Amino acid sequence: MCGIIGVSGNDHVIGDIYNGLIMLQHRGQDAAGIVTYDDRFHSIKDNGLVSQVFQEKHVKVLTGNIGLGQVRYRTTGSLDPNAAQPFEIHYPYGINLIHNGNLTNYKELKDKVVNEMHRYVNSTSDTELLLNVFAHELSQNGHLKLTPDDVFDAIARTMPQIKGGYAIISIIAGNGLLAFRDPYGIRPLIYGSRKDKNGKLEYMVASESVALDSLGFDVIDDVQPGQAIFIDNDNNLHVKQCVPMIAKRPCIFEYIYLARPDSMMDDLSVYKSRLRMGEKLARKVQEAGLEIDAVIPIPETSRSMALGLATKLNLPYREGFIKNRYIGRTFIMPGQEERQKSIRQKLNPIKLEFKGKNVLLVDDSIVRGNTSKKIIQLAREAGAKNVYIASASPPIIYQDVYGVDIPTQEELVAYNRSLEEIREFIDADALIYQDVEDLVEACSAGSEVTNEFHTGYFDFGYPTPEVTEEYLKEVAQEAKTRDMNY
Repeated sequence: MCGIIGVSGNDHVIGDIYNGLIMLQHRGQDAAGIVTYDDRFHSIKDNGLVSQVFQEKHVKVLTGNIGLGQVRYRTTGSLDPNAAQPFEIHYPYGINLIHNGNLTNYKELKDKVVNEMHRYVNSTSDTELLLNVFAHELSQNGHLKLTPDDVFDAIARTMPQIKGGYAIISIIAGNGLLAFRDPYGIRPLIYGSRKDKNGKLEYMVASESVALDSLGFDVIDDVQPGQAIFIDNDNNLHVKQCVPMIAKRPCIFEYIYLARPDSMMDDLSVYKSRLRMGEKLARKVQEAGLEIDAVIPIPETSRSMALGLATKLNLPYREGFIKNRYIGRTFIMPGQEERQKSIRQKLNPIKLEFKGKNVLLVDDSIVRGNTSKKIIQLAREAGAKNVYIASASPPIIYQDVYGVDIPTQEELVAYNRSLEEIREFIDADALIYQDVEDLVEACSAGSEVTNEFHTGYFDFGYPTPEVTEEYLKEVAQEAKTRDMNY
């Protein structure tokens, strides 16, 4: 899970890309990269937050009216700055490319790129493989100056070769800005336009609408599954369905946790979805028959969920934890040790909201369980009489294969444990989970076009057919081997 952005403007775009990445910083905190183009590529990328990687001096370096940016969240590999995106290739066209997601046919694809396309691969990144496949297909056109149809035809030949979940933005030197999305729409991608001071159109493509909103771009549409958009050098927008949409199955974890609440994704409000998650969860809480003095969210993501739950049950909603905003999101921190060290620094309880009370903590999800256990301990230390916890997501029992860092089942607290065993592990007085059906209804209720989701975390509902039990075992073994080598 990364944050990606592309801008095609009428003047230098570095300011828009930098500010857009700031709005997407929640999607990745490991590394950041920007490339711009003005008859040649200018690129800067390194480990760190956007504000750490890019300095005022870089404004003079990153010139051009077209550019890309990425914030990286590491799911595989080391923190080598060379793994940060964008990735660049020079033949047959100068191409820079950024990618959010994960390809599930890495081995097969690498073999094809090296042995059939005779291309050199310099990293273990699936993004580099994807870039090489696209460059190879683009070379089949034989035109120095590409037409939109040349680009779309290359995409139509590329997509059947790459499997998994992906959202991609690319610059083709001297030709324009390209974006496309996998045939299931697993990873998000949205685009919009604005008029400059002279009334000329400019375009932005990004992972979330919040990046567009903050910079005055009006949303046009989500890039649909299997669709590509191409913005030529004159800022003319071209849209084509390059391969048929197999199904619209966006990742439901975007709505639970990953996306900002003020974003719209696939015709759905993330904020409204989370409110409805809380309202659905209220029924399960009511059935449990608990005596509750206060509903307290575990900030930040679960605030709207807790509000929906408390309102539905007419219970007091209270802010019980104060978050240190200068500590990163623990779920996307690399390594369990780093996550554990940051929890106590990240959250501090308001003791008056806990002392002598029965409190219901509401969280967006319970993944490994260690964070929940520590937060419950904080609530007890603050004087809570009983600490209950409700999760807006169902039990997570399968790993993700499309770009979210849940690599092995053994890491998951809900794997091979009963509800009572999970409750005991996290030391809660009561534990309540959302149902899959209620979660899907909570998200889809706001849209007429999106009513299915990637729910593989909970029920093996993976959209792409190559993800089998055997495939998950291979992924888990590779993750263990990789972790031993770093």
